[in-house]
Formats: sequence, structure tokens, C-alpha cells
Amino acid sequence: MMNILVPIGTSVNANETLQYAVNFAQDFDAEIYVMEVFNVSGKTGTLTNVTQKVADNSKERLKAVVATVDTKDVSIKIASFNGELKDGLKEIDKGIGIDLIILAPRSNDIKEENYLGQTSGAIIKETNIPTLIVPKGTTYTSFENILVAFKSGILKRKRILDPLIEIQHKHKASINLLMVKTPGYSDDDLKINTALMDISSQLTFTENSTTYHGVLEHFQAKHPDLLCVFRRKRGFFKKLWEKSTISKSEFYAPVPVLVLSVKKD
Repeated sequence: MMNILVPIGTSVNANETLQYAVNFAQDFDAEIYVMEVFNVSGKTGTLTNVTQKVADNSKERLKAVVATVDTKDVSIKIASFNGELKDGLKEIDKGIGIDLIILAPRSNDIKEENYLGQTSGAIIKETNIPTLIVPKGTTYTSFENILVAFKSGILKRKRILDPLIEIQHKHKASINLLMVKTPGYSDDDLKINTALMDISSQLTFTENSTTYHGVLEHFQAKHPDLLCVFRRKRGFFKKLWEKSTISKSEFYAPVPVLVLSVKKD
């Protein structure tokens, strides 16, 4: 795990997320890139100057956030992008190769009833990069017990699991699988990828209306300190395919959530 991207929104708690990312990066010998995306448009004659001023202000603000954290010996670089969020993510990933995104659930959405805000939700929706969602106030500690919840055991590429495997090896974590049979499941869904079985110590089957309801039912019994789910077109965060925000009534996790993508690149 070499490069970690930390999108910085306007949240007053941005420094908390960055500090978590720094502590995580130190553990994995990774570098951090903090990024802010802005969107400036206007007449050609004035656009260049305005864009440069906004970019300069963005970099200064990012520097101010970086200055509030204990950077330890972790390299932190600043990146900004003028344009749409999804284009910015693709551009920086193309340029340096991002292995993991670490972000807060609500980012710059201040609505307390939302688990995923507009920006954080859009990031998960628009990218295939593995993402670690870190709840507000969470201090980085080793993951000892990881719960992997899914409704289909089909994984077409083993490398999808690379971030999970790396975390398991680093923290010597125990991985419990939770296979949730939802209405309309097929026999193929029950065929669990061998690579996933190889890294697990326990497999539990449950029947629920959604994967999230399966997690709710078994969360207390499993006591995970990390929840891992898969980003599919009709997967765990399927609401994201209709909108970017997710309310706490639809989903809430008190622990970090690792989202791995099984969508096509």
C-alpha cells in the first residue's frame, strides 16, 4: 500500500480524518496525498487568473489543515483539481496510482442525519479505488476482528482483496465472513471465491432482506472493529446508484468501513 488519498472538504473535522490517515500510513509505509476539488468556470479572458487564485487559496487551506496534525515521518503532498470530482479522482489516480482513499462519512455535508454526505457519497459512487470510511472521532488502532459482509461470493479478480489481505497480514487480524442470502439470490451467489475463503476463519450464513440488515443482526455477536463490504452495481450501497447521500436510518456503522470494488475498471 504505497499511496493514500485523503479528500479534504470544508468540514471542521478534516484534521481528524487526516490524522487517522497519517497514523494508518505510518503503519503501512505509505505516502499521503491530500486533495481538494474546485470548479471554476467563466469567460476565457478572466478564467485563467480566477482559476489560479482559487487554486492558490485551495493549496493554502490544505497546508493549514496539514499544519494541525502530527505528520510523524509520513510524506504528505498536496493536490488540487479544477473540474468535476470524478475527473479529479481519475486524474490523480492516473498520475500517481492511488491504492486507498481515506475519508470521513459526511465530508462537507453538515446534516447530522446523514451517514454519507454528498461529497463522500459521490466519491464512493464515482471511483473503483478501495475506500476506507472513518467515523468522526475514531482513533487509529490495529484491526483485530474484521467482518466481511456480502450477498454474492463471486469475485472475478483476486486482486480486489489486496487491501483487505494487506491489512490482515499487518494486524494479524481474524476475518469472519457473513454471507447474506437476500430475496432472489441465485445458486451462483452462494459460490464463495476461494481466495476469500482462504483468508477467513469463520463463515456464517444468514437470510435477510438486505446485506445491511444481515450486518445489523450479527454485528453485536461478531464485535468487529472493521467492516468490509463490496461495491457492486446492486450491492451494499445500492442507494448510491439512485443518489449520493445515505441517511443514518438507511445505514450507520460505528467502526471504519472498507469498501472494495467489484465493478469493472
